[in-house]
Amino acid sequence: MPNTWTPDALSPEESLDRLIEGNRRFREAGGGSWVRGWSEQLASVAQRPFAIVLGCSDSRTPVEILFDQGFGDLFVVRIAGNIVAPSVVGSIEFAASQFGSRLVVVMGHTRCGAISATVKAIEGGKPESKNLLAITDRITPHIQSMVRPESREGGVDAMLREAMRANVRNSVDHLRHGSRILEELVMAGRLCVVGAEYELETGTVHFLDDARGVVSSRPPSKPPARG
Repeated sequence: MPNTWTPDALSPEESLDRLIEGNRRFREAGGGSWVRGWSEQLASVAQRPFAIVLGCSDSRTPVEILFDQGFGDLFVVRIAGNIVAPSVVGSIEFAASQFGSRLVVVMGHTRCGAISATVKAIEGGKPESKNLLAITDRITPHIQSMVRPESREGGVDAMLREAMRANVRNSVDHLRHGSRILEELVMAGRLCVVGAEYELETGTVHFLDDARGVVSSRPPSKPPARG
């Protein structure tokens, strides 16, 4: 198992609270309390991000701003549709195993273009390039059952939102169980992976699947004593 034991690292619960409070500041006061200007010290101080966030590349979802965090606070991976490609898993493995971060958040958002493009592809409108197809192909299996006439009875927006949530949950599951490194950290109580959605219409980040129940209250296992 990677050596991620960092006694003074924030617990998953504390990290989650910090994100929730930062999002509240962003919504109510426009943020700014954690944002810092550049300083030479930033180049020499080791990274100690308290959370890892996998988000969408959408220009309306700048992760640090939404959570009102500054330099060095978050390790952020952004890719269209917040999909879990091999390079994404590798990036999160690196952060979790090197920096002692104990919380991973997979954050989707309303009105996601990657979700809409995938729905169109399912309905027969193929993407214009194989690179775009590589994105929609990763999302398709997890939302295909939702793209049918009866699913639109509540409105297209509602269907797209449920599809976005399904995609987030799949990415969460992939990170929990599709990586030996991350799975070992989760099983040892050192890491927690949760899903979230950012609501463009209100600026609110909602944590999914009863995030409080997912976050383990167990103390992380200590590394073996050195001989």
